[in-house]
Amino acid sequence: MRGYRCLGLGLLAVFCLAPVPASADADTLRIRLNTDIRSTDPGLNRDENTDAVVLHMVEGLVAYREDASVGPMLAKSIEVAPDGLSYTFRLRDGVSFHNGAPLTADDVLFAWKRYLDPQNNWRCLSEFDGRGLAKITGITAPDPMSVVFTLDRPSALFLTTMARVDCGAAGIYHRSSLDADGKWRAPVGTGPFKFGAWQHGEYIDLVRYDQYAALPGQPDGLTGNKTALVPKLRFVIIPDPSAAKAALMADGIDVIFRVVNSDLPEYRSRPDIVTQSAPTLEVNGFLFQTRDPVLRDPRVRRAFALALDVPQLVDAVTDGQSKPSLSIMPLPSPYYGKAQAALPVHDLAAARRLLAEAGYKGQPIRMITNKRYEAMFDASVLAQAMLAEAGIPLELEVLDWATELDRYTKGDYQTMSFGYSARLDPSLSFEMISGDKDRQPRKLWDDPDALALLADSMQARARTERQAIFDRMEALFRTDMPMIPLYAVFQTAAVRATVGGYRNWALGQPRGWGVSLKPAG
Repeated sequence: MRGYRCLGLGLLAVFCLAPVPASADADTLRIRLNTDIRSTDPGLNRDENTDAVVLHMVEGLVAYREDASVGPMLAKSIEVAPDGLSYTFRLRDGVSFHNGAPLTADDVLFAWKRYLDPQNNWRCLSEFDGRGLAKITGITAPDPMSVVFTLDRPSALFLTTMARVDCGAAGIYHRSSLDADGKWRAPVGTGPFKFGAWQHGEYIDLVRYDQYAALPGQPDGLTGNKTALVPKLRFVIIPDPSAAKAALMADGIDVIFRVVNSDLPEYRSRPDIVTQSAPTLEVNGFLFQTRDPVLRDPRVRRAFALALDVPQLVDAVTDGQSKPSLSIMPLPSPYYGKAQAALPVHDLAAARRLLAEAGYKGQPIRMITNKRYEAMFDASVLAQAMLAEAGIPLELEVLDWATELDRYTKGDYQTMSFGYSARLDPSLSFEMISGDKDRQPRKLWDDPDALALLADSMQARARTERQAIFDRMEALFRTDMPMIPLYAVFQTAAVRATVGGYRNWALGQPRGWGVSLKPAG
């Protein structure tokens, strides 16, 4: 029986796995999270762990496929008007919520009304209220199984943005997810798993929804056949990487979907552990607050980049797994070309000249970092040493991830070692850092020319036209340098050999559907 275990991790440290109820013990798939989720409310109070858990319970009208394209999920068909100003979604028949109620157009209207209410602070409200790619001017239900969205202008990225993971995939939930006062309780969605229990700081339990209406065929990203093969899914919260490794090797958990690269040789030497790697669209790098008195001059920011030996830094923090890249566009993108691949030469003399031209007097610069993501912390430590050679004293401020995320959202930092979750289109890669900083303090880049090009990229449809726009944006980005991207994350999962069907993929998030367990032995 797989139950309660305590694992010694040295003379003082002991890590104890929370018990799995004996009745469901052998049928529970256990996936490690490195920190607790923030909520169960899709796209509102969220981070990447929250997104990963919630998207097992709720589904949107559309979702990302394995190849990063967008396909139907709760919609069985999508009709776009010739002028691009309306989208009609026909809902799938036979889909029900976890409380047994059938999915109807009224449920879509209910969820979207809440998403578009400014009081709820939906993560992606700015993309649909006129500040971003297009404004939704109306959502109507001409019949119980059809929903029509109307826009103020055409957008090539409307469906792509609707499917975004950080938007909670605009998941549709039943109104019983809220109490009588409109306060969120727990998701009552249509996904393959339903909410079970949340023991804060320890685990989140999800239970298979036996009436789940799966799409035919095979699993395909966040769409396709998402049949749950295990009765129970437990996300186990283990912040310490060493404790997580010990738990995996002792059969205390089944999956670590993002392992520490330095542990790979040990994992690969064990017959009871299987590793699998995949390039992702996640980007790690250093952010600048461009309104900071010291950093507002782009010459200081460019000098910062020239002082870094980026290939050496990336090789060290990823153990050679990732390739260096100074583009906000992740390397797996089909739009990643010569302009994006160019790397500046490590040049301390040029860095010092730029600093002198900018009137930099050697003031200390503070970088926020964290230890939740080892690579982010290691990158900041290496940057500190490299920048010292150029005469830039870098002071590190180590925060817990939740506090760092809050500071990022408020724009309250000088520099920050940070990572962005996957964006599946170059326009979205640029959008995540670009915008009006007065209205959205988390934005890094508010250059008017860049914002105009971004708007053009969101309406252009021809591949060659979009590539030309992205190349121009890349040149502007490198001149202004609101951020120093370092690399696209190459992610490796470690899975017990008793687990079947688990697959890593470009979005980097764990998926518990289509995964089975077999007895050890």
